[in-house]
Amino acid sequence: MIKQKALLIDISLCIGCNACQVGCKEANHLPAPEEKRLSPTAYTALEEHGDLHVRRLCQHCEEPTCKSVCPVGAFTKTAEGPVLYDAEKCIGCRYCMQACPFRVPRYEWSSTRPRVQKCIFCAPRLAKGLQTACAEACPTGATKFGDRDDLLVEAGKRINASGGKLVQKIYGREDVGGTSVLYLSPTPFENLGFDTKLGNTPMPILTMNALSKVPNVAAVGSVMLAGIWWITKRRADVDLHENPSKLIAAAQKRDEK
Repeated sequence: MIKQKALLIDISLCIGCNACQVGCKEANHLPAPEEKRLSPTAYTALEEHGDLHVRRLCQHCEEPTCKSVCPVGAFTKTAEGPVLYDAEKCIGCRYCMQACPFRVPRYEWSSTRPRVQKCIFCAPRLAKGLQTACAEACPTGATKFGDRDDLLVEAGKRINASGGKLVQKIYGREDVGGTSVLYLSPTPFENLGFDTKLGNTPMPILTMNALSKVPNVAAVGSVMLAGIWWITKRRADVDLHENPSKLIAAAQKRDEK
């Protein structure tokens, strides 16, 4: 049985050295210059929040919204955890960009053959039994790679051992149904730009629940429109019979046709 992999990012241990991005760019053959924001050439980036550094990358959701909204199946979720993208299937609709709850996917606007770009969780390295390039490059242990279940246990131990220095929450454990990238923080996550109001229900389930009501809405709408048509026609018929002059005029109009 394949065990799902994950990354545990402990923001309190990050020193902002950017080794994670350097390792990522080398592994994915991306241009070398340092970037402070996610882009088509930066699958991960460090944001500065005062003295803290927050690493951004694809969360690799358990139930990916990008996958659920893609009309051509360009996104897949593998058993090991990565959410992968197939540029050959992509039609450029960019629904994935609109749907992602973490606003991660980036589009190659300047390219003549644009693709959606994002972290691929080093899937080729995982296939060889290696850890992600970012985790391998991290000198402080701020990013740790391993089995998701094991990392959740370790995250809980770190929180308990911190003496209150870490927030009592593992971001990504249950958010939007859970993700393969987990975070620990010494300050409330909302202070660092994390959306803490997404809830624990996977986004695709919310979408399906909404779409499941469409047939009922359509049926009710059809009945209402039919009812309105009948009432309108009935009023017109009553008006004609109560006003003979109108009835005669209507008959003459039909004869003229």
